[in-house]
Amino acid sequence: MTIRYPRPLRPGDTIGVTAPSSGVEERLHARLQHAVDVVRAKGYEVRVGSTTTGEGIVSAPADARAAELTAMLTDPAVRAVVPPWGGSLAIDLLHRLDWEALAADPTWLVGFSDMSTVLLPLTLRTGVATLHGQNLMDTPYDVPDGLLGWWDVAAAEQSGVPGAALVQRSPRRHRRSGWDDYEGHPDVSTWTLDTPGSWLRLDAGADPGEPVDVTGRLIGGCVEMLPFLAGTAYGDVPRFAAEHAPEGLVVYLDVCEWGADDIGRALWALRHAGWFDAANAVLVSRTRAPGLEGFTQHDAARDALGDLGIPVLGDVECGHVPPFLALVNGALARVQHSPEESVITQHLVG
Repeated sequence: MTIRYPRPLRPGDTIGVTAPSSGVEERLHARLQHAVDVVRAKGYEVRVGSTTTGEGIVSAPADARAAELTAMLTDPAVRAVVPPWGGSLAIDLLHRLDWEALAADPTWLVGFSDMSTVLLPLTLRTGVATLHGQNLMDTPYDVPDGLLGWWDVAAAEQSGVPGAALVQRSPRRHRRSGWDDYEGHPDVSTWTLDTPGSWLRLDAGADPGEPVDVTGRLIGGCVEMLPFLAGTAYGDVPRFAAEHAPEGLVVYLDVCEWGADDIGRALWALRHAGWFDAANAVLVSRTRAPGLEGFTQHDAARDALGDLGIPVLGDVECGHVPPFLALVNGALARVQHSPEESVITQHLVG
């Protein structure tokens, strides 16, 4: 079976905004409106769903969130759906969604963090590509040189069209700490990338300077969400690899805020569920999450993944620490890393 991609975004297309997990509280509505205005300025119509401004741990009851997400993803006029941000409990939607209906006329589904809980099953169950990229509230930020915004990727040509390769290079700088004050400065648009730092080898016995050059189908998401899908019908990575990835996989993992011991357990759970059996490489995000005395986040990845016999790269821009790579679940990717540069090239091919 081949991967299916939503058609590329074009000026005048409609972008749907809905909150399958957490909504935006009133004090941050100015940032929400600014983000919507930025999308409109890129040439798109925007349709904001009623769940978007819901408050609480979830934006609305599960049935309402599932219905609004479904309505947007199955509306032929809507060509991409983007949440304001993630949250905690999108898992309660999974048995309420008609996956075949969502895949009938594919629409780009975008986001990260708790959105992994919906993005990943859509790709695994149907073979439809999804986009692990900036959420709506991140969209106003300037994209650093070498990276792409979700809107760039969703508008890209596909299926071997000349020039269709999506190349992203690590800026080798990141933001050390803190969150911007959206209430006081709703139009903030620049991340201060104040700290140097490149990808690093975490696989056992690897020479830190040894280059990496591997290919595989991208698949992954937020580590705090993934173990709850592994071993279920919504997280069957081994089946996806067998059906869609004869080339093997590149598994990317976004570490958000769990401590190193929790991340270690989560990575072992994914390993026991066969998530890395077909992997040619694993990418683990940079994180600000704490370690323990004598056991760091890097140690957790080394302990669970270091002896897989494949490259394991840490501090990759696929997590919650700005800046962000835009990665397509299902895309054929080439990962190249050396002391000089770190590059991911994606091809939107079946």
